[in-house]
Amino acid sequence: MRHSDFQKLTDEVFGPAYGRVLVREQVLPKLGNRTAEEAMTAGFEPRDVWHALCDALDVPEPERWGADQHRQAPPSSAR
Repeated sequence: MRHSDFQKLTDEVFGPAYGRVLVREQVLPKLGNRTAEEAMTAGFEPRDVWHALCDALDVPEPERWGADQHRQAPPSSAR
């Protein structure tokens, strides 16, 4: 997953405004209590950040992929 894919999914799944707030403010315990923004700046893979964000917000697996039913990131190594 690329950073652009992460942003697109954030917009699709959470909405553009709320998604950006989550990326900046939602603390992700699985990533050392960093926000998504901090984790990616620290070098975490976008797919790992995406899975951690969805896990923290209890987003069901089928709802994690936005409008494209065939889009899926490989499993996260941070799980």
